[in-house]
Amino acid sequence: MTPGLALFYGGMVRSKGVLAVMMQSFICMGIVTVLWAVFGFALAFGHDAGGGLIGNLHMAGLSNTSHGLPGFHGLKVSPLAVMVFQMMFAIITAALISGGTVDRIRFPAFVVFIVLWLLIVYIPLAHWVFSPEGWLAHRGVLDFAGGTVVEINSGFSTLAIVVVLGRRRGWPRDAMPPHSVPLSLLGAGILWFGWFGFNAGSALGANGVAVHAFVNTQLAAAAGMLGWLVFESFKERVATTLGAASGAVAGMVAITPCAGYLGPMPSLLVGVLAGFICALAVRTKFKLRYDDSLDVLGVHGVGGLIGMFMLGLFATRAVNASGANGLFNGGGFHFFGLEILAAVVAAVFCFGATYLIAKVVDITIGLRVSAEDEFTGLDLSQHAETAYSMGGSGHTSS
Repeated sequence: MTPGLALFYGGMVRSKGVLAVMMQSFICMGIVTVLWAVFGFALAFGHDAGGGLIGNLHMAGLSNTSHGLPGFHGLKVSPLAVMVFQMMFAIITAALISGGTVDRIRFPAFVVFIVLWLLIVYIPLAHWVFSPEGWLAHRGVLDFAGGTVVEINSGFSTLAIVVVLGRRRGWPRDAMPPHSVPLSLLGAGILWFGWFGFNAGSALGANGVAVHAFVNTQLAAAAGMLGWLVFESFKERVATTLGAASGAVAGMVAITPCAGYLGPMPSLLVGVLAGFICALAVRTKFKLRYDDSLDVLGVHGVGGLIGMFMLGLFATRAVNASGANGLFNGGGFHFFGLEILAAVVAAVFCFGATYLIAKVVDITIGLRVSAEDEFTGLDLSQHAETAYSMGGSGHTSS
């Protein structure tokens, strides 16, 4: 999924920054893999060290995993399979943030930021929600595949760092169109395919819940695409190919927390709402004047909030006996309130902690490239490379 994200993002930026944004996705695969194996998995999924806030280091270095994972009763797959599956979640969440910082973040600063963010933001939140011993999971919060840990986290973390970074020079006055929509469509297609593993795989087995998650993912993606295109058709009198791709992604984002807990028809509703509402959300940045370049907040942050809200309404034990019944299925307001609580906690924590991290990195080593480097483009200024050997790859403002 992360190389797919690199293509999706790469097509949406100007030609002089395509390698830089793709490099940020790829470096996350390196950084997060190593840190996750050394201590990240242990802190996120190890025995709780107190208060449901963080795990201990008993499994550091991937040791002591042969006897199972704390709280995962009846686990039928290897703990190392869970480790590498959850590693993928951590990698792509980090990579998503790069979509907001396009054209203006120094590569060394991005590396330092991701290391600190993984330790301070991602790992604790993963423990709270994904580990059965985490304080939110212990209270009954459900999040099937990362509505909080991945989607709300990436959206509100991105908002925090772009507030610290500031706007691209010339934005929103100057047009900064995608340099290759076909590249973005290819990336979206790879993401769409990969999302089946992302969501269905969260059942941790080839079973009925996994099938529901697979079906619901496809339904939400399709409905999200249609919802986004309907919004565009009414608002702007045109249906764009990039809108189709973005709508499908928005639908999959929103179904992520509830893929294994909802029936098919509510999943269609989740997708339609996500497509429509996220299309509206990405346009608010022009009014609020925050430069989230590739709309991580509008698609992932808002989509994650929609998914958690709809999970609280439509969850049913008929799909997943280990889940809960939502408000519309006789579950009452308690479970619905828990889902709202988790969404709010994730948004506030991720924004606040990430803002502080970004400030520290900015004060110490500097987050932002110089005006000259920004004009030249990050491909040349940060990596001494160009994506294309001809046609203004980095020497113009195109």
